[in-house]
Amino acid sequence: MKTVHNLGSLLDSLQESTSGEKVSVGAMLDAVGRRSYGPLLLLLGFVSISPLTIIPGANWLVALIILLIAGQIVFGKKHPWVPGRILRFEFPRGALMEGLRQAHPYVCQVDRFLKPRLTFLTEPPFVQLVAIVCIAAALVSFPLGLVPFGPVLPGLTVLLFGLALTARDGFVLFLAGLGLIGSCFLVIRIWERVFG
Repeated sequence: MKTVHNLGSLLDSLQESTSGEKVSVGAMLDAVGRRSYGPLLLLLGFVSISPLTIIPGANWLVALIILLIAGQIVFGKKHPWVPGRILRFEFPRGALMEGLRQAHPYVCQVDRFLKPRLTFLTEPPFVQLVAIVCIAAALVSFPLGLVPFGPVLPGLTVLLFGLALTARDGFVLFLAGLGLIGSCFLVIRIWERVFG
């Protein structure tokens, strides 16, 4: 398993460490390292905006895992834990590979932007605030899961938070915050159209 420190290494590890027609949640977590929160959030954010989410219920499953992982950060758990039942859930590996292919053209630009800065924002107690925002993004994903491409903004928010924690780049946290604001605004607009 490669050390995940940016988006490029995450995608490389997913491609090289998985095989077959199906890929389980556990295999994907193993590919990026289950003992570090940053790469896990980065993975979950990537999955939530990838073609994997065309599978019915996949968005809600990913949002549930984000809630679980982020909740453990809030409560100060040193290493993340995921129930075995969730780890055994499988996705078509072809959809994962398609997501990697689509992301490839943007990887270099994203990774070139990342660098350690405002690193205090990626450490306690600020990391707990990041986790709370990830929880909010996951909760917003549940109603947006009923709308085509609705969960993209909250997924992008989690991906950016994962990047920020992995690369220790506090500036990216601000960008992630903007993504969450956009997600909340979208939920409000949908609520107004449905119930207004």
